Amino acid sequence: MIKTFIAIAATTASVATPAAFAGTYVNVEANSGFTGTDYEGSVTDIHIGYEGGNETYGFYVQGGPAVIAPEGGDGETRLSGKLGGDIAASERLGIYGEISLLTQEDDNLYGTKIGAKYKF
Repeated sequence: MIKTFIAIAATTASVATPAAFAGTYVNVEANSGFTGTDYEGSVTDIHIGYEGGNETYGFYVQGGPAVIAPEGGDGETRLSGKLGGDIAASERLGIYGEISLLTQEDDNLYGTKIGAKYKF
């Protein structure tokens, strides 16, 4: 259960931002989980991706291995990926969303994220 939580947290951790450039990139991201002050483990995504867009919208798609390292347990490597984007609803308000995937032996894990960001 804890490993599942860490995996879901890792696959939904990034937030889409307006594209500063269009093109290919590498994104290495480590996410750790805690219950209170007890360390439960980490998931490190090693992704290759592509992003694009303009002043009004941005998008990205990325994927690669996810190294799962639970505290005191055997680590494993799975595949993970993310697809996301954002839209400038106004000069100060942006809407963003993301869909993520982490493969498992039985049922894959999926995550979604949707949000709004208002700039003062």
